[in-house]
Amino acid sequence: MRDHQLDRFQTQVAELLLRHRSVLDVLSKLQETSARTNRSITKAVTNCGCLKVQAGKQPFTSASNFDTAKDAVDTHLSGDLCEHCRDVVVSEMGKHLFYLASACNLLDIHMRDVIEKESEKLSTLGLFNMS
Repeated sequence: MRDHQLDRFQTQVAELLLRHRSVLDVLSKLQETSARTNRSITKAVTNCGCLKVQAGKQPFTSASNFDTAKDAVDTHLSGDLCEHCRDVVVSEMGKHLFYLASACNLLDIHMRDVIEKESEKLSTLGLFNMS
C-alpha cells in the first residue's frame, strides 16, 4: 500500500468515525474485530471446509539454520479460502483496520510511521526480530 493510500484511509476513518469516539469504545471495537476476524477464519475450517487445520509439534531444533528451519516449520493449514470465505475474512480484516486507524487517530499516530518503523526494525534485526 502506498503512503498516500494509507494516509487517505486514515483520514477517511477520522472523518467517518462518529459513534465510537471514546478511546475505550475504540479499544473494545478493536478487540471485537480481532475476534471476528479469527472467527471468520475458524468458520472457513469448521463450517465451510475450504480450509483444513492439521497441527502437530513443529520440528524446529536449535541446531537448525534459518533456511532449514523455515522449510521445516509448517503452517498447519491446507486448502484455499473459497470466494465466500475470502470475502468474509477480507471484510472482517477491513473492519479491524478501521478501528486500528481509529486508535492511531486518537493517539495522534500515523499508521505509515508504524509500518515504516516496523519495516526498519525487520531490516535491521532480521532473524533476531522473530518473536
